[in-house]
Amino acid sequence: MIEFFQHFQKEFHLPLKNPVLIFSVILFIILLSPIVLRKLNIPGIIGLIISGVIIGPHGLNILEKNSAVDLFSTIGLLYIMFIAGLELDLNEFKANRNKSLLFGLFTFSIPLAIGFPVCHYFLNYDFNASFLTASMFATHTLVAYPIVSKLGVSKNQAVAITVGGTILTDTAVLIILAVIIGNSKGSLNQEFWIRLGTSLAIFSAIMFFIIPRIAKWFFRKLESEKHSHYIFVLSVVFFAAFLAEVAGVEAIIGAFVAGLALNKLIPHSSALMNRIEFIGNSLFIPFFLISVGMLVDIKVIMNGPTAIIIALTLSAVAIFGKWIAALFTQLVFKYSGAQRQLIFGLSGAHAAATLAVILVGFNAKVLDENILNGTIILILITCIVASFATEKAAKKIIVETENDDTEILKANEIHSEHILLPVEKVENIEKILEFSIFIKDKKSANPLSVLTVVSNNDEAEINILKARNKLEEFVKQASASETKVNIITTIDHNAASGIARISREIMADIIILGWPKQKLGFFDKLIGKKVDDILTSTEKTTFICHLEKQLILHKRIVIVIPPLAEYEKGFEHWFTKMSKLAQELSVPIQLFCNKQTEKAIQKVIKELKLSASLTFSSFDDWEDFLILARYIREDDLFVLVSARKGAASYMNILENLPNKLEKHFSTNSRLIIYPQQFSQEHTIERFDDITGEPLNKGIETIQKIGKGIGNIFKKG
Repeated sequence: MIEFFQHFQKEFHLPLKNPVLIFSVILFIILLSPIVLRKLNIPGIIGLIISGVIIGPHGLNILEKNSAVDLFSTIGLLYIMFIAGLELDLNEFKANRNKSLLFGLFTFSIPLAIGFPVCHYFLNYDFNASFLTASMFATHTLVAYPIVSKLGVSKNQAVAITVGGTILTDTAVLIILAVIIGNSKGSLNQEFWIRLGTSLAIFSAIMFFIIPRIAKWFFRKLESEKHSHYIFVLSVVFFAAFLAEVAGVEAIIGAFVAGLALNKLIPHSSALMNRIEFIGNSLFIPFFLISVGMLVDIKVIMNGPTAIIIALTLSAVAIFGKWIAALFTQLVFKYSGAQRQLIFGLSGAHAAATLAVILVGFNAKVLDENILNGTIILILITCIVASFATEKAAKKIIVETENDDTEILKANEIHSEHILLPVEKVENIEKILEFSIFIKDKKSANPLSVLTVVSNNDEAEINILKARNKLEEFVKQASASETKVNIITTIDHNAASGIARISREIMADIIILGWPKQKLGFFDKLIGKKVDDILTSTEKTTFICHLEKQLILHKRIVIVIPPLAEYEKGFEHWFTKMSKLAQELSVPIQLFCNKQTEKAIQKVIKELKLSASLTFSSFDDWEDFLILARYIREDDLFVLVSARKGAASYMNILENLPNKLEKHFSTNSRLIIYPQQFSQEHTIERFDDITGEPLNKGIETIQKIGKGIGNIFKKG
C-alpha cells in the first residue's frame, strides 16, 4: 500500500511527466474552463488561454513545454487557419465583391497606418517588429459571428462585406509575415523576391489546380468511405503546410490556402464539414490556445509598467483602428449607425490569425515577450468589446426592421418549414438525402421526415419493421451533419395516397421524390404513375431528383423557367432553395427565362438579400426545348421548373419534357420542380369535403377478389 502511495505521489510531481496524465489534465481543462468562465460572460477562447497561463511553466508549473505539446500546438494552429479558409463564403464574397474589397482595404490599411508609427516611435521597436505588430492590428477573427447568426441578422449586407473582407486582410497579413521574416533573416533582396514569386506561383498552381482535381477524384471513387474523406482532408492540410514552408513562407499560409482550395468541395452543411469543425473545436484548437497561454510569463507583466503600457497601447490601437475603418465604410456606403457598430463588432475581435502572426514572429525572435504578453491581453479585451458591440448593434438592427411585417411573416414561414422525403423503391437515396440536408433551413425546429409506405396486406406489420430497420441508416447519415430526422412508416393501399396523406398530416412544405422508373408494367399503367398521383393529390412544392453524381462534383446549376412562373405561390420558395444549394456548393446559377421572369427574380434577390451568383439568358422557344443541349455541360445540375395543370405557368409542352430530359440529358444530374400552386389554407379547404373511405373500400374489395382468384389457381 505504501508503495502505491509513493508511486502515486511520484506521478504527481510537478511538472507532470506521465503523458497519459498530461493528456487527461488538458482534456479536463478543455472541458471545464469554458463552462466556468461562461458564467462570468468571458468568451471560451479567453478561458483556455488563461488556463494555459495558470498551468504553464510561468504559472503553477503543472505542465512544461515539450515536444508533445509543441506538436499538438502546431496542429491546432494549422487547423485554425485551415478552418478560416474553409468557412469563407465565396458566393457571399462574389455577390458583394467590390464592397468587400473596399472594406478589406479600409480595415487593413487604416489599423496598419495607425499602428506602425505608434509601435515604431512611441514604443521604440525596430522596423520589423513595428511593421509585423501593426499588421497584426489589421487581422480580425469573427468571434462574434455566432451572436449575429443567433439574432437572425446574418443576411444584413454589413455582415456580408465584413465576412468577405476577411479574405483580403488574412491573405495580405500572411504575405507581410513572410516578407518580415525574410527581412529579419537579412535575405530581403532581389533574389528573395524572385524566389518568393516563383515558389508562390508553383505552390498556388499545385493548390488551386492539382489538389482540387485529386480531391474530386478521391471523393467520387471513395464515395461511401466517409472516414477516409476526413483523413484525406487532414493529409491535404499538412501537405499544404509543408509545401508552403518549402516555398519560403510560413506553414499557416499553406493551411489557409488548403481551406480555400477545398472550399467548394466541402459544403457548410455537409457531414464532412461537421466532422472537421467538431474535432477541431473539441481537441486541436483548444490545445493550441492552452499552449499559447503557457508561453505567457506573468513575471514580465509584474516587473514594471513597461509591459502594462505596451499591452494597453496595443489594445487601444487595435480598437481605435477598427472603429475608424468601420466609420469610413459607413460613410462610403451610407450605412446606418447600427450597421457601422455591427461592422466594428464583427471586425474588432482579434484571436486566431492574430495569435498565429504573433506566435510566428515570437518564435523567429522578431518580437519580444512584452509584445506576446500584450497580445494576450489585447485578445482578451477586444473579444469582450467586440461581443458586446455586436450584440448591441444586432438588437438595434432588429428594432429598425421590426415594423416590416412582410419580412417577419416570410421569416416565420421559412423557419417553420417541414421537408418530407419518401424513400420507398427509390434509388440513390444517399444523394437525395444529402440534397435534402443542403436545402433545409437550419433554423427550422421541424425535423427532416423520411417516409416509407407499406402495402396494406397480411404482411404489413413485418414490412413496417423491415422498413424501419432500413431507414436507420439514413438517420445515421443525417445525424453526422447534425440534422434532425424523423422516421415515418405508414400503411396504405398505394404509395402515392400514403405520401399525399402524410404530407398533409405533418403539414409538409416540400416533398422530395426520386426520379421515377420509366419502364412500367401493364398494371402500373392501368393504376397510374405514382409521381402523377402525388402531384395531383397535393399542392406542396415538389422536387423530383435524379443525381448522377455527388452534389459537390457539380460546377453549375442551370435552371430553365417557363413564362409566368413568377405568379406561382411557391415561386420565391423554390428559388430560395436553389440559391441555398448554390451557396452550399459554391457554384453559380445560369437561368434561362423571359425578361418578365428575370425582373421578378431580381426583385426576389433584392428583397430576400440572396447572395447567389446569377447569369441570365433569354429563352422563349419552348417548342424547340432541346436547343438548350448546346449550353449544357456534363458537370451541370439541370433544373426544369414545371407546373401542375391549372397553374398560371402551365403549358401542354411541359408534360413531355421529363421524358426528353431522361432521353437527351441522361448523363446529367437533373431536377424537376413543381412549385406550390395555392396557399396552405386553400389546400386544406380543397380537401375538406373529400374522404378516401369509399375509394379505400373499393381497393380492399379488389384486393380480396384478386387473392381469391389467386387461391383458386393455386389449388388448381
